[in-house]
Amino acid sequence: MSIIYNFFNTAYFPYFFAVLLAIPFLILLRQFVFTYIKLKENEIKLLTIKGQSEHRVQAYERITLFLERLKPANLVTKFDGSLAAHEYLFLVEKTINEEFDYNASQQLYLTKNSWNKVVNSKNNVVHLMHKTYENLSSESTLQDFKTVFLMNYMNEDDYISSCIEDLRKENLIVN
Repeated sequence: MSIIYNFFNTAYFPYFFAVLLAIPFLILLRQFVFTYIKLKENEIKLLTIKGQSEHRVQAYERITLFLERLKPANLVTKFDGSLAAHEYLFLVEKTINEEFDYNASQQLYLTKNSWNKVVNSKNNVVHLMHKTYENLSSESTLQDFKTVFLMNYMNEDDYISSCIEDLRKENLIVN
């Protein structure tokens, strides 16, 4: 009994009592701070996702526009009809590559699979143009080249429209 009596009468008792009362408050404060930090981190993540979503939508729009311009029906309307087939081929290929390079940064916002489909579509069109040019006779005009090019594309799978449709579906899923 004298031990307990001596403990209550010591100079350290008020400090001990204050620490004893402070421990539950410190635990509650610690939990509050950790919960608050976690909520703020989630808020930052949501804001980041929202910001990226806007960029992602713009990327899908730009790539879709590129693919639409890449369609042979749109390519044959480019440039003057008085050009030779090889000049036309050079200018169209240069235009395609410039526009592709301009839109290359959009791959950051697309999935790897979608970007590969875009690259394959571009390469397929360029390859088809070269194949069409190589199979034409030397007397063929630019109009002949354009006609055969369109027919060759129509005889193959419509990989550009397929790519656009895949981008549309992916955009609905991702955004």
